[in-house]
Amino acid sequence: MPVKLALTIVAAVALAVMPAAAQTLRSQPQPTTAQAPLPAPRDVAYPGIIKLDIDATDLDRRIFRIRQTIPVPRSGPTTLLYSQWIMGNHAPRGPIYNYSGLKITANGKPVPWTRDPADVYAFHVNVPSGVKSLDVEAQFLSAIEAPQGPIMMTQEMMRLNWYIGALYPAGHFSRRVNFDISVKLPQGWDYATALETASKNGQTVKFKTASWETVIDSPLFSGKYMKKIDLDPGGRSRVTLNTMGDEAEQVDVSPEAIETLRNLVKQADKLYGSRHYDHYDFLLSVSDRLATAGIEHQRSSDNGVASGYFKSWDTAFISKDLLAHEYTHSWNGKYRRPADLWTPNFNVPMRNSLLWVYEGQTQYWGHVLAARAGFVSKQDALDLIANNAAVYDTRIGRNWRPLADTTFDPVIAARRSLPWQNWQRSEDYYSEGQLIWMDVDTLIREKSQGKRSLDDFAKAFFGVNDGDWGTLTYNRRDLVAALNKIEPYDWEAFFRDRVDSVAPKAPLAGLERGGYKLVYSETPNNVWASGETRSRAANLLYSIGLSVDAGGKVTLIQWEGPAFKAGLTTAATFTGVNGQSFTVDRLKAAVGASKTTPVELSVRSGETVKTLKLDYKGGHRYPNLERIPGKPAYLDDILKAK
Repeated sequence: MPVKLALTIVAAVALAVMPAAAQTLRSQPQPTTAQAPLPAPRDVAYPGIIKLDIDATDLDRRIFRIRQTIPVPRSGPTTLLYSQWIMGNHAPRGPIYNYSGLKITANGKPVPWTRDPADVYAFHVNVPSGVKSLDVEAQFLSAIEAPQGPIMMTQEMMRLNWYIGALYPAGHFSRRVNFDISVKLPQGWDYATALETASKNGQTVKFKTASWETVIDSPLFSGKYMKKIDLDPGGRSRVTLNTMGDEAEQVDVSPEAIETLRNLVKQADKLYGSRHYDHYDFLLSVSDRLATAGIEHQRSSDNGVASGYFKSWDTAFISKDLLAHEYTHSWNGKYRRPADLWTPNFNVPMRNSLLWVYEGQTQYWGHVLAARAGFVSKQDALDLIANNAAVYDTRIGRNWRPLADTTFDPVIAARRSLPWQNWQRSEDYYSEGQLIWMDVDTLIREKSQGKRSLDDFAKAFFGVNDGDWGTLTYNRRDLVAALNKIEPYDWEAFFRDRVDSVAPKAPLAGLERGGYKLVYSETPNNVWASGETRSRAANLLYSIGLSVDAGGKVTLIQWEGPAFKAGLTTAATFTGVNGQSFTVDRLKAAVGASKTTPVELSVRSGETVKTLKLDYKGGHRYPNLERIPGKPAYLDDILKAK
């Protein structure tokens, strides 16, 4: 027998008798020792006051230059935190990616720091013996162009959230850590914030000592063109509109607009019967250069709208409910806060389970107060309800996903653009929540024969403890109990069906109980039509199942709609309609004629060019509200000024 063959046979026999585990041997690691947990926050005062100084004058490079002095009670290991969970974002999105150039020194000598490998928002420092304070130097490199993030600084204005530039000590509640804040502003710029000014020297403003909880809740607006208007002359506490614009004309506020804004304050007082602030500042930027925004705070709100907000006050619907929504948050969200959304500091994860109350009911009251104050007419308010109802009437994702699950979306989707929004149904707790609270309101009115309403709940639940501007938490049991005091009902089952369960039908009972029903017609309502006019786009979601911008780019596709079934996606751009080059008007005309003539589209998607016909013959379908004869018009009552 040849030697090579003999060796092969021996090897085969050896393999046959080897244990199975040896034949499939693989390296199998075990986890390393877990990282030591960060110090848990305790409700004890941090010794000393942290100084934070920000130079905000580098308008060309849009860099905020930061210096901090942090007193330290002892030598040895300490942990400093960069705020991660910011109220209003409902997600861990503190912008640490632009916090740069970190240097820590003590008595003029460098002190090394290391980032926690398990929590990148935490920095570990070993304080040398005899050191009483740490000096911190850093920069916040704000976005220069929109793809890098929201624009915070332009040549005319800035939005400064203090959390972008501060480290604070771990191991303490944020309300027990005090800060002295100063900011150097561009020459000649005015400013506004809920913080109280201690002194002003040239371009540098210093503010009175405040807790980190208060500081982080009090952003600063500063601008070259700024105007301040008293919205409650002679009132019990100061309420001010602080508005800044790209040009001076953008902050020319008409007497009619001022009166409407003052009405908002009056209507909120009548609704809640209390104030949970010692003063309040509406911070409003009117700009096409600074990022738009809408963030709630206890004693202020951070609002950003596009140019023309005041110039088009009487002729256009531009973010007309924004200020009412964010103002409502002073009561709902900031003062009365879901217990799992309150955290002892800004690095403990928040829980979003009750966002359908925090945001959903705020969305409801924002629209109601906008109507009561006169931001919108009654008809425009009804049109807005129709548009919202249509969204959820056709939200096919409700067949698999309960509303409660969308409260996780600020973390899951992080407010990014989604490929199939109608199926994914991201953050529906806002506007579907609005419909649910309309359902609650009209049900209370019906059962009490018009004697009670959700207004009574708002006053009893959110308006409690007039003058208190701390935080009063609640849970779902508290919510249900409070509703039962207004109108006894099985509210737990009500919310279980609409919030917790998969609910294939939209919550439109409140609309019909309020005296109206949703219909689809060939004529768009006024709000719909004016929106298309401003955007120069076409919203055809309820007919051919898509929306498209002025250039033919598809912006939304309805899951399982005609466009979806034809294979279209948001990667498509229309180049032609029925044999002619694309225009929005030609596309609308083609949809209008679809009962007799098929809609034929020339489509470019990447490198592919094709022509397709949509299987659709229904003409235009736009949402409108139709009055139900004989039904009490509770919606009219809800929208009426008090």
